[in-house]
Amino acid sequence: MNAFEFNDLFDKAVAAYHVSDDVNAACTNPYAPGSLEFLLYKKCWIDAVQWHLEDIIRDPRIDPAEALSIKRWIDRSNQERTDMVEYIDSYFLDKFKDVVPKPGAKINTETPAWAIDRLSILAQKIYHMKIEAFREDASEEHRTKCSEKLAVLLQQREDLTSAISDLLEDIASGDKFMKVYKQMKMYNDPSLNPVLYASEK
Repeated sequence: MNAFEFNDLFDKAVAAYHVSDDVNAACTNPYAPGSLEFLLYKKCWIDAVQWHLEDIIRDPRIDPAEALSIKRWIDRSNQERTDMVEYIDSYFLDKFKDVVPKPGAKINTETPAWAIDRLSILAQKIYHMKIEAFREDASEEHRTKCSEKLAVLLQQREDLTSAISDLLEDIASGDKFMKVYKQMKMYNDPSLNPVLYASEK
């Protein structure tokens, strides 16, 4: 699977989410567990759900208790998203484990999976911006502005996809190497968040 195929898979996941358009809908992953496709599809589904949670929580009429519940849901989703990125990076670490970096090989500013994370989020933006660009009940000015933004997003996706493809090729050839620094989010850890460990005393 090459980087340019990631976008088709992400578009497929986003479209599948919008069949029900329900944040409570279960993800039916069509790919084999453990495969890269499985990981990417699940990652994109998480992003689709979180996109809509972020919409819901911004409703000015929302009940404060519901808003707090959704905020905590978003926190859990962020952790799940981070975990999925690390699973994807683990896939690439295993894929390239036998590659010997060339003398002078350099590390990239981000791992393949964190770049792919941005690609998945771009799929959400493109889907929703396309809706706005063709929304019949919106003004012509709104549709024009959104069409211009959509063009930028599509160019951004093309550029990012090319960069990811180059990165994977560079790692495969030994011109670059990758490291994974496990995310150490302190606010989710009762032993590291001072508000949480103070509450236990």
